[in-house]
Amino acid sequence: MSAQVFAADEQSDRPVDLARWVALAERVLGDRGIGEGAELSVMFVDETSIAGLNERFLGRKGPTDVLSFPIEDELIGPGHVPDQEASGPGRGPIELEEVPLLIGDVVICPEVAWRQAPEHAGNYDDELALLLVHGILHLLGMDHEDASEAATMEALEQQLLDAHHRGEVSQ
Repeated sequence: MSAQVFAADEQSDRPVDLARWVALAERVLGDRGIGEGAELSVMFVDETSIAGLNERFLGRKGPTDVLSFPIEDELIGPGHVPDQEASGPGRGPIELEEVPLLIGDVVICPEVAWRQAPEHAGNYDDELALLLVHGILHLLGMDHEDASEAATMEALEQQLLDAHHRGEVSQ
């Protein structure tokens, strides 16, 4: 079974096919060995919303294309031992097998994706796919701070897009 992906379209600037992007996220997570019990959220927001998040969390002014927010520095999952005393009022101890692997949130701005697509991924759908995969890889610990990391991340993005987006017509 695949990871559970929750998606919401909180903007009205550009069309977003939520089912398509949920399916892509599920396939990418499965490819990376993340399956049942894992949870990921994907939000599509307007420029004002993403600009606010960009400034609040990264200290950068203006809208951006994608932001990733991991739940914690380390993924929470079956290897994580929750505080048994922090189970909440009226609730018993937490059963470890019931603790989901909380990956985090990917926030995408379709309007920015639309504008940058011709010079970046080519078209709007390919740009959304790239941003989604890019955001997921950030949540899984990848980065592009130096040239070597950037090359590794870009190669994996292309591999995942070839396997799960560009070939989706034949799947």
